[in-house]
Amino acid sequence: MFETNPRSEPYDPYLPRNGSSSNPSGSGGNVKTAAIQQQIDDTRRELDSLQDKTDNLAVSAQGFRRGANRVRKMRLIIGITVAIIIVIIVVTIVQTTRH
Repeated sequence: MFETNPRSEPYDPYLPRNGSSSNPSGSGGNVKTAAIQQQIDDTRRELDSLQDKTDNLAVSAQGFRRGANRVRKMRLIIGITVAIIIVIIVVTIVQTTRH
């Protein structure tokens, strides 16, 4: 019922077996298959590179966000400190001019 394959290789429908080929140019199909496989490999490498760059950009964006939050907090602290100093100076001037 089922035919057993004496070869240890898995079946590949794109590779002709026993010299039969639907491609009249002989081994041209193997060349085309190799060229397409090369394009796939190149595309995979480019996608991997883009994925790495995306990951790096995400990490950089997170670091930038943290830095921006620190700067925002520092601006708030500096603003409050300056306001307190101005209030102290004004209160001191007002008290010295009343006496």
